[in-house]
Amino acid sequence: MRIRSLGVIDDAVVELSPGFTAVTGETGAGKTMVVTSLGLLLGGRADPALVRIGAGKAVVEGRVAVPSGAAAVLRAEEAGAELDDGALLISRTVSAEGRSRAHLGGRSVPVGLLAELADDLVAVHGQTDQQGLLKLSRQRQALDRYAGDAVAVPLTKYTEAYRRLRAVSAELEEITTRARERAQEAAMLRFGLDEVAAVEPRAGEDAELAEEAERLGHAEALASAATAAHAALAGDPEDPEGIDAATLVAGAQRALEAVRAHDPALAALADRIGEIGILLGDVAGELAGYADDLDADPLRLAAVEERRAALTALTRKYGEYDKGVDAVLDWAERSAVRLTELDGDDERIGELTAERDALRAELGGLAQALTDARAEAAQRFAAAVTAELASLAMPHARVSFDLRQTEDPDGVEVDGRTVAYGPSGVDEVELLLAPHPGAPPRPIAKGASGGELSRVMLAVEVVFAGTDPVPTYLFDEVDAGVGGKAAVEIGRRLAKLAKTAQVVVVTHLPQVAAFADRQLLVEKTNDGSVTRSGVKVLEGEDRVRELSRMLAGQEDSETARAHAEELLETARADR
Repeated sequence: MRIRSLGVIDDAVVELSPGFTAVTGETGAGKTMVVTSLGLLLGGRADPALVRIGAGKAVVEGRVAVPSGAAAVLRAEEAGAELDDGALLISRTVSAEGRSRAHLGGRSVPVGLLAELADDLVAVHGQTDQQGLLKLSRQRQALDRYAGDAVAVPLTKYTEAYRRLRAVSAELEEITTRARERAQEAAMLRFGLDEVAAVEPRAGEDAELAEEAERLGHAEALASAATAAHAALAGDPEDPEGIDAATLVAGAQRALEAVRAHDPALAALADRIGEIGILLGDVAGELAGYADDLDADPLRLAAVEERRAALTALTRKYGEYDKGVDAVLDWAERSAVRLTELDGDDERIGELTAERDALRAELGGLAQALTDARAEAAQRFAAAVTAELASLAMPHARVSFDLRQTEDPDGVEVDGRTVAYGPSGVDEVELLLAPHPGAPPRPIAKGASGGELSRVMLAVEVVFAGTDPVPTYLFDEVDAGVGGKAAVEIGRRLAKLAKTAQVVVVTHLPQVAAFADRQLLVEKTNDGSVTRSGVKVLEGEDRVRELSRMLAGQEDSETARAHAEELLETARADR
């Protein structure tokens, strides 16, 4: 990696060996910036506060060797990245304003892609991970990760059934909770439909009744006008001397008929006058019939007005006044459909209840299978971690898992008990530690000291390395709180892990650093104005001096030097 303008590091190059690399240096020298740099390359959060004061941006560039055909390579190639002699070139830039950019194999890529690749490339662990291991949820996740497909397969089936049960239960609760509201709505709809059914309106009926009411209300005037018009056209029997239109037209036609043979134009006019006479006769006949048929019955008018009032009342309640009775009929049609839905709630509640009970039974069976798989994996996991602790100066420590369930009357039935369930099953998983013979197993949060917790964490990671290996492991001071013989054993175990993977450890312990294949020193100098950090490889005398400083705080102490050389010799003998 090349690191520029990040924290206390001005410009430094970090070359990690294929085996075990220890990163050391005084407090505040910038060792953590090495870990932070790797975190940025792996898609970690970009904090503008990391940018060195006075610099516009921080840049981290890395070259990661990956085997051909690895998942990380395939994913990178899908994003358009190109490999450089079998290595991925990754860069991350963080501006002082907080903007962040990522490049992979010469292509600009989303930061999230780097995080995806990280899962296949590096496992990073620090002191915060130790605290995370104290959480029960993380302990269950650790167990599930170790178990692999034995747990993953039933967990997938359980999760699907759990989601279905949640959806069914939510719908059932919604229907049940709103039962009163829905009953009130159904009652109102039923009342309204009964009102509409009692009136039995017809489409367009209100317009027809309006016309009839208008006619009945002016029956006498209409009859008088029709009679007068009939008399003007056809004559009045009570006034034989009166002149009417039909008589006049007939006289005009006779006058023309006498001479029509002498002029075709006049003949045409005679024909047209004849047509007028026929039309007058027809209109006079219809007027006579209209006057005879006109109903001036006040009872009928009262009935029409009563009917119109009933339709108007419906329109005001259930329709739109300007759209008339047709809007009432539309409301009735929609309400009938809605009422059918509401009346079907009882049936739906029954269906959902049956489905919920069936899913609970199914979930109970899947939860039992999941519990059985976890119990089997827990025995193997605990045995493997216990064996690792023996090589970490805890030969008498015993690790075990407590798998338990909490009874809940609203839960699912597992092994004859009704227990609480969640998205990951019914199990509460807790890692227990008995540090020495005769000590009762206690939760690691209560039964492990800081040094013991560090070793348990390392043992767990070593066990993971055998089941789900990644190319690189990075440990940031996970050996905190450890010293003496235990520190030597941690160094020895890390060196063993480094035979199958690249291991990078940021440490304050000389016993751990001595077992490294390469030791890097992060040191800072002060030129009076700017503090710069550099990273250099320690070899020979320089390495002895650094280990002496770590041992006694004095680089030139003969006793410390002798102890440092002894540590290096012990480590070489182990390798």
